Amino acid sequence: MKVAFASTDQEHIDEHFGWAQSFIIWDIEPETARCAGVVAVEGNGEGEDDRIMARLAALGDSTMVYVTQIGGPAAARLVARKIHPVKTKGNETIAEVVAKLQQVMRDNPPPWMRRAMHLGMRPAPDAE
Repeated sequence: MKVAFASTDQEHIDEHFGWAQSFIIWDIEPETARCAGVVAVEGNGEGEDDRIMARLAALGDSTMVYVTQIGGPAAARLVARKIHPVKTKGNETIAEVVAKLQQVMRDNPPPWMRRAMHLGMRPAPDAE
């Protein structure tokens, strides 16, 4: 499954969702993980809604996004698109989180994660 990380240095999760200018995308499976690249946020627009939409577009088909902080409206928009926002504590490294995710995937993934793993991608968003 694809997981996005808000990072300024491509090593640590250290960015607020609304201020992230790019996201590091990882393809993570129970036994393998690789960095799939960096996606830039294109355009910020005038208001909060424009900033949220620009970041949603950058996340594409990610299943999860890790950030240091996220506002309520942005989190709700992510959840509506079947992208799980996760706030981290402190300055965790992407490598640490990838290893933890792999352990959860091997041991006892929650139902939504099992579905995403089984399908090889995140579930399609509900029709709007």
